[in-house]
Amino acid sequence: MPFFKDLRRRSKASFRTSDSSTESNGTVQTTKSSSTLNSALGSTTPPSTYHTNGSASNVQATPKPNGDTPPPAPQRPNVMVQSSNRNSMMTLSPSGSNGTMRTPMATSAFAPKVTSILDNSVVYNKVLSVYGEVGDPSQKAIDGNLTVHHDKDGQSFPPTNWPVSESCFKALVYLSPGWNKIRLDFTSPKLSSVSNGSAPTMHSSYMMLNYLPLNSAPPLQLVILAGRDSPCTYDAVPQRIETEGNNLDMAIRKFRMAAHLWQAFTAEQMYRHKFGRRCFRFEEEWQTGTLSMRDWETGRMKNETRVHVVRSDKTTAELRDLQYAQQYGPASKKGELYSIAADAVKKYFNIKPGQKQYVACLLLDAHWDPAVGTITGHAALGGTGDDLGLAIFGSHALQSYPSCIEEVVPAFTDCTPTDTKFVANDCNESGSSWEAANIGIGAHLHEVGHLFGCPHQESGVMLRDYVRLNRTFSIRESPSIRTKSPGLKVCRQEDECGWHRLDVLRFRHHPCFKLPSDEPLSPDDSIQYFPVGNGRVICSAATGISFIEIWTEGDDLCRHWIDFNNADPRLSGIPRQVTLVDSDLRARLPEEKRKAKLSLVVFSGGSRNEKIEDLDDLLSKKNIVNLPPSFDTRLGFKGKRLGHSALEGSQPEEVILDCANLQTKLLTSVRVYHGYALDGIEFCYEDGHSQLFGKRGGKPGGDEFPLDTRRGETILGFYVRAGLWIDGVEILTSTGRRSGVFGNAKGGSGHTLMVPRGYSLAGIAGSCGAWVDGFQIIITR
Repeated sequence: MPFFKDLRRRSKASFRTSDSSTESNGTVQTTKSSSTLNSALGSTTPPSTYHTNGSASNVQATPKPNGDTPPPAPQRPNVMVQSSNRNSMMTLSPSGSNGTMRTPMATSAFAPKVTSILDNSVVYNKVLSVYGEVGDPSQKAIDGNLTVHHDKDGQSFPPTNWPVSESCFKALVYLSPGWNKIRLDFTSPKLSSVSNGSAPTMHSSYMMLNYLPLNSAPPLQLVILAGRDSPCTYDAVPQRIETEGNNLDMAIRKFRMAAHLWQAFTAEQMYRHKFGRRCFRFEEEWQTGTLSMRDWETGRMKNETRVHVVRSDKTTAELRDLQYAQQYGPASKKGELYSIAADAVKKYFNIKPGQKQYVACLLLDAHWDPAVGTITGHAALGGTGDDLGLAIFGSHALQSYPSCIEEVVPAFTDCTPTDTKFVANDCNESGSSWEAANIGIGAHLHEVGHLFGCPHQESGVMLRDYVRLNRTFSIRESPSIRTKSPGLKVCRQEDECGWHRLDVLRFRHHPCFKLPSDEPLSPDDSIQYFPVGNGRVICSAATGISFIEIWTEGDDLCRHWIDFNNADPRLSGIPRQVTLVDSDLRARLPEEKRKAKLSLVVFSGGSRNEKIEDLDDLLSKKNIVNLPPSFDTRLGFKGKRLGHSALEGSQPEEVILDCANLQTKLLTSVRVYHGYALDGIEFCYEDGHSQLFGKRGGKPGGDEFPLDTRRGETILGFYVRAGLWIDGVEILTSTGRRSGVFGNAKGGSGHTLMVPRGYSLAGIAGSCGAWVDGFQIIITR
């Protein structure tokens, strides 16, 4: 066929120019020069962002005829950037060149300026919250309208309109995966629509954003829970039922939109705390789009957040009656609705041990009972366990939620009074529709905070600050029935609610907030602490020390902490070992509390925490060991204690290793006695002498772990499985060897007891009854 031959010749000539191969996610991508590629494809659509891994091991080379393999194709050199822990990613310009293709310049002095995000930024959530200004608010404040246009002539998402008040605006921007070219248009009746009597004046600006969906972190699942006989409707006034309905489809749309508001709010908060726009993600599936009113009306299919509908084995009446028991019945009934929801979710997701799920659950059968004056079938609870993190909240405010992006501003400015004949005025804080939206969406987000491990705080979402959630998404605030205030003409950043810094620090290292650019964490997520004299405590963790909370006796909230997430871009990561000084810790407290009992909670980069119940007790003489004279007056220090030392007949034990300071003593092996728990540890020396901690019980003769004395191998610590007692132990050496766990390798929880930098192992201490029920290591300088 002459036509195809000619096409092949033209294709080879067109594309065999300026090739460079790069790897991305294990595949080979070939990038052409932009001018050749655009002329060949007839498109100016920017390519997807690539991330080179600097390796050519996955490139499939073509063998030469003689069987030799040519060298791999040269890799594009890595871009060297200064180390930073801000975590926001700046990439090459969309053209893939070094900035030859720029976004168009603003068309006038009144073109909108986005101040919340930089052009060409990478973001990780589909609905992005932005804010900015028009013109110079200090010179001439102006009102008007902002229109957000998406690229591809609105095929991905239709234009949306947002109010501009006193030259300030806030908007939500829908993003498709990859590069998005966003155009912002400003119009105002106060500005002339005609320039020089010829063409309309354009007040436009442009922004390029790269949306990178996340798939490597566990999702926050969205679940609507209904009784087994539920009609799947929710409370709404008759006018709402007539205009928009109150069926399951509408409930799904509203719950999905609320979840995207949680995500947009949290991503912006993380950025303000200098952690980039990291956020939790949702599971998605191909379905009818609902984030745009147009998509829902036309049935357009999109990849949308999945909302699971789960049926409880309880009837609707049983769920609602349970609420009466919770409010007016015995304390044993408290939280039963949470347990019912947890059981239904575990059954639905078929959760297995070690496969943790994070679930935000909407209780669809919550119902306002005006005769009794309570909301039945509702509970506001959140928490996290070994296999399930769960946040539950009722649907009693669902009618006030927006169902799509176009409804966000109307929903948060709707002053319609709450008709308590049909719907609840929750806690008397939902006197109008926009205030009800705040309570419903915000209080559920509060429970999601509990799901991610956040306690109540002294400010922010975890202290009911969500009553101001509307100010994040709307530039104006309507009159409030709750506060009896006329509202705000401009909702500035300082007027908004937010996550507390301690919440954000928890999110930073939570598995659900993980980014592809994050460095891999050590599998050892344990935390250690050692008193080392002079009022000092060493804390260490293989995953780093993120922050430390300081609590005084009687505190109900944490008000003082130490943050090791340094915002200095010259530093990277968090320290693996920190030294705390008692006097410095107390200097951070108010004068009247500096002599109070102190407790510390140490948080690691592995999203784990360890509590020091009493700092004075840890620093007391009982944890200081007077070593034998051969140690040259050095002292020993006992570290974190494992086990409860509560077995019948349990007695304290302590072994100071002869090899720790006597050069004539050569430790050649360690013998471990065990069954389904640890019975004892015996340290065996070259001269036949041995030292025993515990008993020679369990397996006859125990198991021996020899040390490589030719390489000078020594013991650096132990990996311990412990709960009420010591289930098993593993020996860790200076050469990186591990003995394997002796005893019950799955009993209790895992803890690593490792000698900190600058110290050595002096011995072990603890207690033993029928078997070992207490264990800690002794260190010395």
